[in-house]
Amino acid sequence: MQSRLLIPGDCFELGRQSYNNGDYYHTVLWMQEAMNRLQDEQNRTTSNKPDILEYLAFSTYMQGNVARALSMTNELLELVPSHQRALGNRAYYQEEIQKSQGKRKRGEDGKNDLTLASQQFTVAEKKVKPIEEMTERERYEMLCRGEVPMSPQIQKDLKCRYVDRGIPFLKIAPFKEEEAYLDPRIVIYHDVISDAEIDTIKRLAQPRFKRATVQNYKTGELEIANYRISKSAWLQEYEHKYVQAVSQRVEHMTNMTVETAEELQVVNYGIGGHYEPHFDFARREETNAFKSLGTGNRIATVLYYMSDVEQGGGTVFTAINISLWPKKGSAAFWYNLKPNGEGDYKTRHAACPVLTGSKWVANKWLHERGQEFLRPCTLENQPPDDDVGRY
Repeated sequence: MQSRLLIPGDCFELGRQSYNNGDYYHTVLWMQEAMNRLQDEQNRTTSNKPDILEYLAFSTYMQGNVARALSMTNELLELVPSHQRALGNRAYYQEEIQKSQGKRKRGEDGKNDLTLASQQFTVAEKKVKPIEEMTERERYEMLCRGEVPMSPQIQKDLKCRYVDRGIPFLKIAPFKEEEAYLDPRIVIYHDVISDAEIDTIKRLAQPRFKRATVQNYKTGELEIANYRISKSAWLQEYEHKYVQAVSQRVEHMTNMTVETAEELQVVNYGIGGHYEPHFDFARREETNAFKSLGTGNRIATVLYYMSDVEQGGGTVFTAINISLWPKKGSAAFWYNLKPNGEGDYKTRHAACPVLTGSKWVANKWLHERGQEFLRPCTLENQPPDDDVGRY
């Protein structure tokens, strides 16, 4: 299906969804983008400027900038003088500003708020700075927009190859392996899950979908979090031969056992679905993580892509500034732990918001126990030279 550019109405709906979730940070970003695109568009019937300003104003207020909220509300009232909510909000914002006059607020420069409130809102200011100076949030968003190209110095060393690992079946149908990064080594395997397998796994997962959870690092308990918006379900190998085949195929891709791996997790991200930057492995302070499994830490991740995504939905690594884009039938693989057992902090990654379409993935997390002779521990952080082809 051919992708299209987002129109102002698309951005507005994504912002409204963020607003309904209480996510005012992303509400502001999407509404600002809607305003930008509205101003660039000749036919402006696709979105309503007063509506954008109303959401922008209140979300900006919720982020602590009352002056800017008042400015936007005044602009809204110039367009719709009888707007009742805006009239009430303006009076409230003015009262808040009067209370805070003479006080310097955290994060502000100390200038008089009323001076700022007289400025008319137009579009978000865009400042460009080196990526090394950006916050993780800024890098995450740029990577998700595909605005961070890989440097030629890194790209020139990446290779593609056929891999058989000495397995008889793979001698006939070897894996198509593409290196995405070398340190840490992240690879993509193409055409490793069939349409029939995908359709079956989706069919089995859908009836048991629940809101995806994260593990509380203090208690080890699973809980819902606003930074992970998706639906997920877990499938066991005995449930269907295709689930077993997809899980067992991980052994061929990784040269490790799945005997101690977690069940296959199936995840669906709808419009706006995302998972902000995180690690798959447990850090030292997370003493209760995976304790109930009794299989050690998550040594590696295999991520099957079970759909194409029209726009958005990438997997981005914020510490090394690379983006992987979903391609149906492929799978990404990386080690979460270094050969000495320490967590590899360069594997911090995120699932970008889905802008158009739907994103389906399946995760297989391998654990330390059972890998002692398949991936022996070393005292070094890097694999030995003669093992490079295996990782």
